[in-house]
Amino acid sequence: MLEISIFIILALFMLGGSIAMIINKQTVFSAFGFLVTMIGLAGMFALLNAQFLAIAQILVSVGAVAVLSMLTILTVNAKEENLPKEPYKYRWMLFATILVLPFTLLLYKTLSKLPEYFSDIGTISSKVVGKLLFSQWVLPFEILSILLLSAMVGAIVIGRDSKKRKQRPKKRRRV
Repeated sequence: MLEISIFIILALFMLGGSIAMIINKQTVFSAFGFLVTMIGLAGMFALLNAQFLAIAQILVSVGAVAVLSMLTILTVNAKEENLPKEPYKYRWMLFATILVLPFTLLLYKTLSKLPEYFSDIGTISSKVVGKLLFSQWVLPFEILSILLLSAMVGAIVIGRDSKKRKQRPKKRRRV
């Protein structure tokens, strides 16, 4: 009963954070919604006795991605008048939910039968995951980190250039 109540609380945190991430017009509050969602996901991993994944989730998603996102948001400083008008946002959210629901149910049915296929495999420890991550998967991991870093730097550069263009007076050409 305790596990179910913890699961429900974590699911509500994730759902609330996701909704806050989508609904908020202020990008900083959307980033906080993302932060709450990722913390809830780390709690789900901990509830499933996957402590390594929970710690990795907190270190990578909360510690790196969310903090870098907030840094980028605060550096770019997007204003509300520059945001696009979305009059049918809630209708699109409902439509997307209805569209994705059958795939979610299919995925749930598939994943619920998955432990039967892997019952002969022994337990996977954090030592095995760490060894694989830093031997076979180190190059894709590093490429992904460089890609994320370049996307953040690109967003800052694009945001800064548009501010400079607005501030500079136009020069007149002499004929």
